[in-house]
Amino acid sequence: MYRFLLTPRWWGINLFVLLSIPFCIALGSWQLGRFEDRVQSHRTASEQVLETGRGAPRPLDEMLPVTKATFGKPVTATGRYGRQLLVPDRRLDDRLGFYVLTLLRTDSGEALPVVRGWLPGAAGAAKAPAPPRGEVTVTGALQASETPGDNGVSARGGLPEGQTATISAASLVNLVSYDVYDAWVTLAEGDAGMKAVPVAAPPNSGLDLKAFQNLGYTAEWFAFVGFVIFMWFRLLRHEIELARDMELGLVPDEEEPVTVETRAE
Repeated sequence: MYRFLLTPRWWGINLFVLLSIPFCIALGSWQLGRFEDRVQSHRTASEQVLETGRGAPRPLDEMLPVTKATFGKPVTATGRYGRQLLVPDRRLDDRLGFYVLTLLRTDSGEALPVVRGWLPGAAGAAKAPAPPRGEVTVTGALQASETPGDNGVSARGGLPEGQTATISAASLVNLVSYDVYDAWVTLAEGDAGMKAVPVAAPPNSGLDLKAFQNLGYTAEWFAFVGFVIFMWFRLLRHEIELARDMELGLVPDEEEPVTVETRAE
């Protein structure tokens, strides 16, 4: 009854099943691992935000480039404030306002973007307090360059003179004549009465749509394993029933062709 399993057709079916099951399990496990990595990254990022400001600040150059390990850590930098820019359309405490961003010219020749604070309302140069003069040492939380469209960062262009939509070296080098660090700092305490800007979570560390896509793909791959096994048993059952019917002679013979007689008149 089971001799049909030795036919070339069933050799092909069995080989497909034996290869597809571990393949689907491997891909499902990989997608699940990606989801777990994102969950762990989100947990680590949340812990880093809670630990912001803790520990002794370290020199800026020792903490670069910005990584998930150094993101949000307190750093210090010394220099002189240069050009001041405004970053509009930034929310704080459910209110719309703008950041006051001032470039700190360091001895290395590069400028460090420093967010000195946040002010409510529409961005206006007259509202922003002037930066301190002379050499200053700032202490704040290290942040990575922003990407338009991420974490509510605006991607719109055509801003007035003296404003920038994103805080990143790529955008700031077009506004100043000197090099800019690929990082920025938000002061622990707002300068000149402004509100301090809290540390954001590191990029690509939240439970975003991609994380739940990984979880969905995991379910799909494991569901496909069940589907392959179900179809294999269904084909097997069909072949067994067909073999039994043949042994019992229950398989209907082919119908004889019907002939139509014609009579000559």
